[in-house]
Amino acid sequence: MPDISATEVKRLRDRTGAGMMDCKKALQDSGGDFEQAQKLLRERGQADAAKRRGREASEGLVHAYLHTPSPGLPPRVGVLVEVTCETDFVAKTEDMKTLAQDLAMHIAAAKPVYLSMDDVPDDVLDTERDLARKKVEGKPGHVVEKAVEGAVRKWASQFCLLEQRWIRDDKQTIQQLVDSIAGKIGENVGVRRFARFEVAESLD
Repeated sequence: MPDISATEVKRLRDRTGAGMMDCKKALQDSGGDFEQAQKLLRERGQADAAKRRGREASEGLVHAYLHTPSPGLPPRVGVLVEVTCETDFVAKTEDMKTLAQDLAMHIAAAKPVYLSMDDVPDDVLDTERDLARKKVEGKPGHVVEKAVEGAVRKWASQFCLLEQRWIRDDKQTIQQLVDSIAGKIGENVGVRRFARFEVAESLD
């Protein structure tokens, strides 16, 4: 795997508007070829994703999913998810319906607690950071900060929906899945909220 510099990642981000991690992965997958990395980002729907996210998405749909553990048994998990887009025309497309179903099934299986890092309470993140610091206590400052950052990212990949790896393709996150659909249809597509219910789960 080629060693990708932060300068090249930033240059690709400035050119395409894609996320930093998406740019780094595209450069790695293209063997460091800048033009090929741009092409990969466009194919994956990640180019200009940041620009699309700034546009108003006041349309969309609410999708419901019930998971039954075995035939003949009642559902034990239920999910509601709201997926947004810019126009009611796009909201009615098969791409949006399929995305909503994929998201609902993922939520049922992966059990996210938060939508994104922005929704995580500060005290929860502070606790994770403190735990990470204790594990590398006595190490140099840059080592500690890197370890803390890595620990928070790992935690987010477990509990934040948009940071989780998609259950059907662990090579991409849920955010990347949403961005790929947005790139395909050319609108700002997002996940606004979700709710997951499970029989006999704790309400604490």
